[in-house]
Amino acid sequence: MKMIRAEKLEKVAFVLKTIGHPVRLSIINHLAIKERMSVNEICEALDLEQSLISHHLKTMKDKGVVDCVKDGKIRSYYLSLEEVLTVVNCMNNCKL
Repeated sequence: MKMIRAEKLEKVAFVLKTIGHPVRLSIINHLAIKERMSVNEICEALDLEQSLISHHLKTMKDKGVVDCVKDGKIRSYYLSLEEVLTVVNCMNNCKL
């Protein structure tokens, strides 16, 4: 195993702090598969309230993890931070 550079550790810590909640991880997992989803689609997929999903999406958007495009009244969210996909891949391969 080799030493990890300080700037890489900071980036990993930032990503983990931002996504380190079960609801956020579930949202990210869905976005990694479907690429773009509306708030309603995410609510339906996770069977959670719109206000809770919107809160987590706002937090992740403010931190640059997700972004959205607006089509009329519908906002479609997508992953905007490439490193998050690396974390998703690590989770898929983790032997916990």
